[in-house]
Amino acid sequence: MADKGGMDKMKGKAKEMTGKVTGDRGKQAEGKMDQAKGEAKKAMGDARDRAQESLKRRDT
Repeated sequence: MADKGGMDKMKGKAKEMTGKVTGDRGKQAEGKMDQAKGEAKKAMGDARDRAQESLKRRDT
């Protein structure tokens, strides 16, 4: 997961904005969900990076 959720966050923001412009509350909600999904991926990626770094330090 190279971008750590960045694409989901951008896609979600675009959907949310489209929903606001068109008045489509469903699209707005979908966009917010995509953004939350991106945030979760980022948090998981960051935690994985910290764990790997910790293991590297422990092994040296």
